[in-house]
Amino acid sequence: MDCMSDDLTTTRSYPLAVIVQRTALVNRWVDEQWEVKGIVRDSSPEGSEPHVIVKNADCTQFLYPGHRLELTRDEAEGYYLNITSPEPKVFVLWRWIDDTAKPQRLTVSYGEGTRWADSGEQVDGVPVPPDLLAWMAGFVDANYRPEPPKPRRYASSKDKGHMGRLE
Repeated sequence: MDCMSDDLTTTRSYPLAVIVQRTALVNRWVDEQWEVKGIVRDSSPEGSEPHVIVKNADCTQFLYPGHRLELTRDEAEGYYLNITSPEPKVFVLWRWIDDTAKPQRLTVSYGEGTRWADSGEQVDGVPVPPDLLAWMAGFVDANYRPEPPKPRRYASSKDKGHMGRLE
């Protein structure tokens, strides 16, 4: 389903392009630093190639079109945690391919972004643009229901003195 549809079902997709920056460094161990600098809505035709959008003596920025942010009901809690955080992020997993940092996958789920980073992948987080935040909120409203709080269980007088011991 495309992001233009008003029908909020269990999956949604949003076309994005990723901006990756290569910064030249004056360092005896490393000549350059690569990082994801942002994301923008993508209207590029399918199969568009990455291209340079900024180039100067200090840095070069590349635009990688053709990515889709896919939302699924399984990750709805992760989206909720992200949009209710002080600084919502888009997490971009990127890999070294031909000596270049190339974006591979995007998510706005805190859980999925954390799993990627914990598994040793290169992951950068960039701010969520306002239009994307509103689109995410619509999906979360339609698909996320927090678990009701569990009733508290208090120790009874029968438990007195036996907490944690086997007899």
